[in-house]
Amino acid sequence: MIKDSVIKFFKLDSLVQNLTGYVETKVELMKLEIKEDLAKGLSRIAVFIAIAFTFILFIIFFSVALAFKIGESIGTFGGFALVAAFYLLLAIVTLLSREAIFNKLEKELADLLTKKKK
Repeated sequence: MIKDSVIKFFKLDSLVQNLTGYVETKVELMKLEIKEDLAKGLSRIAVFIAIAFTFILFIIFFSVALAFKIGESIGTFGGFALVAAFYLLLAIVTLLSREAIFNKLEKELADLLTKKKK
């Protein structure tokens, strides 16, 4: 009661309404911006997954073809064993350098997330 009379006395009712409208509009704008950023992020993830899946299929089929080709000269088992040994060596190198890889990826993702919109 007293609050309403003070607001009317100083003619602040329109100011309060405008301020309330401004805050509500800012909240709605933030919601829309978050939805837009989320949609962009999800679409990038979907494209990345599709590209990664295609690349993995390529690697699998290329590895099998390479194993058969090497197998023509040293035997089928030898060809597959050689290709498997290459992947084992690659896994060991990745395992040994995982901290450096994690740190680099973390830095790149942090830079990407903090980059301002242009």
